[in-house]
Amino acid sequence: MEKIASFTVNHLTLKPGVYVSRKDKFGDVVLTTFDIRMTSPNDEPVMNTAEMHTIEHLAATFLRNHKDYSAKTVYFGPMGCRTGFYLILQGDYISKDIVPLLKELYKFIADFKGEVPGAAARDCGNYLDMNLTMANYLGKKFLSLLDNITEDRLNYPA
Repeated sequence: MEKIASFTVNHLTLKPGVYVSRKDKFGDVVLTTFDIRMTSPNDEPVMNTAEMHTIEHLAATFLRNHKDYSAKTVYFGPMGCRTGFYLILQGDYISKDIVPLLKELYKFIADFKGEVPGAAARDCGNYLDMNLTMANYLGKKFLSLLDNITEDRLNYPA
């Protein structure tokens, strides 16, 4: 079998950032998959499932209620390696296009207080595995990267 494209990215030189992972075309519709890399692979500790789960709930809620992106949001979810998330949007985008959206999103995550949306037994299959304090912390950390993001954090390393 051939390696899939995401396994050909050099994870030894990959840094936190926002990358276009792939583009898929279905008729006239383009779906852009973004690699939202929050930690440096094989270098920094991975995120724990509780904070990732919390970020997933907050981000999915935010994106599906966003005035401009709610109808374009296909998916937001964790990477199996726990170093970041995938965001799939309908449309043909480059990484720089969504930095303003991600700034809004990660500010929402950094500042969120109260009950995490969907964190109830009726709404979620693992509602007890949440950590809002760490989600807030990681949101602030990634927001600081987004506030000063450079080209090398918007395009995969060669």
